[in-house]
Amino acid sequence: SDLPAFAAWREFEPYEAIVTTYQAISGAGKNFSTWPEMVGNVIPYIGGEEEKSEKEPLRIFGRIEGGQIVPATEPAISAQCIRIPVLYGHTAAAFVKFRKAAPSKEVLIEKLRSFSGIPQQAKLPTAPEHFIQYMDEDNRPQVTLDVNYGGGMGVSIGRLRPDTVYDWKFVGLSHNTLRGAAGGAVECAELLVHMNYIEAK
Repeated sequence: SDLPAFAAWREFEPYEAIVTTYQAISGAGKNFSTWPEMVGNVIPYIGGEEEKSEKEPLRIFGRIEGGQIVPATEPAISAQCIRIPVLYGHTAAAFVKFRKAAPSKEVLIEKLRSFSGIPQQAKLPTAPEHFIQYMDEDNRPQVTLDVNYGGGMGVSIGRLRPDTVYDWKFVGLSHNTLRGAAGGAVECAELLVHMNYIEAK
């Protein structure tokens, strides 16, 4: 949920970020009956997840050269990933530094709310009309209230505020199986069809 925000703010050149994720147990392919030790528990380790969280965004922001992905060099991301007793929904607390000063909180919020990619422009079946919703309430986004935004394919962001060490900090939430693995794969397939990489036989 932090990556869409960084994409919406690309013009301000985010170059450094710290992200802590609070991840649902379904991300490990489990539920509470198959993982009873997670009830009322927090585990501060998810194997391989921190490395993935630091490197994969740079591949997404990278470019293709000679048929290979050349990762971007920014933003440099330091990540911690924590498993929490929630069935669906990954929450992230993020801190970001910009090379170019953002004009105001209001401008940053408007960039989030108006952010649109090819899935929105092409009106792909699984793509929410508005990919990112910004929530003004101090206690949002919450898993129980917001994880299914946009049919689970949208991202919810809130608590954007200046930071004392970094430039800005915020909290994001996304559905880890709908926006994540399962729904994300479907939307990718829809995009490939739209771009004529996949044709009906």
